[in-house]
Amino acid sequence: MPSLKDVKIKIGAIKKTRQITKAMNMVATSRLRGAQNNMERFRPYAAKFSEVLGSLAEKSGEEASPLLVPRKTVNNIHIVLCTSDRGLCGGFNVNLLDAAKKLMKQKTGSDLSFSFTNFGKKGRDWCRKMKFERVDEYIGVVGTRFGFNVAMNAGRNLIDGFLDGNYDEVYVVYSQFVSMGRQVPTVTQILPIPPIEKVEIDEEEINKEYQAEHICEPSADELLADLLPRNVYVQLFSALLETSTSAHAAQMTAMDNATKACNDMMENLTLVYNKARQYAITAELMDIVGGAEALR
Repeated sequence: MPSLKDVKIKIGAIKKTRQITKAMNMVATSRLRGAQNNMERFRPYAAKFSEVLGSLAEKSGEEASPLLVPRKTVNNIHIVLCTSDRGLCGGFNVNLLDAAKKLMKQKTGSDLSFSFTNFGKKGRDWCRKMKFERVDEYIGVVGTRFGFNVAMNAGRNLIDGFLDGNYDEVYVVYSQFVSMGRQVPTVTQILPIPPIEKVEIDEEEINKEYQAEHICEPSADELLADLLPRNVYVQLFSALLETSTSAHAAQMTAMDNATKACNDMMENLTLVYNKARQYAITAELMDIVGGAEALR
């Protein structure tokens, strides 16, 4: 039976831990609202941008931009790995690293080499540990307020590397936000830009009197050459927004579970404390009764 002092010290330590986890849960909840609002406001823009780009792609050929032409042989693969800067978010970062590992296993080859651009400390530390080539890193972006310029700066470096022949393919690994309790690790190819699927139109849409058509001035090829680099920026910025929102949601869930675990541990330790206290009182009473019997 543990002593009352030991149990009391454990209860005090768990109370302090519960205060910390509860505070971190509140901070993650407040940051999640802002990140989710930014992500939801950007999603319609990204969808409309993809629609316009698809309309222009129908009027242009693959030779409109070198960003559309795939390489005949793929030797250098560059991965943009988006993770969080801090832990305490359950299996969020582990799932993203597993997605990167799975991608590397799928792209096996004798002359194949991988390089990384890291968003977040966890991905950077993993690349350091595995001794992968790190081209660039951005720390303090995921989980904070950031602008479109971050995606533009990183996207320019990726496009320059692709056009110079340093990268044959570029992928981004990020976490797609589905709900508060579900964040899906996602792998998307951003360079060369994959073929844009045509939007299927229902018969009811065809029978309408007016059909939306994008009038191109200047030509569709010139517009496409200007919009394709921006498409890389949009996809990268969208991935960062999704990852940032997912990180806050994962941390909020993890801290909520930790707070509940602290409550369960306090309940169990309170029972142990009461039993130990009852045992001590019983032992004292037995000593008193034994002493009284000895004096008779």
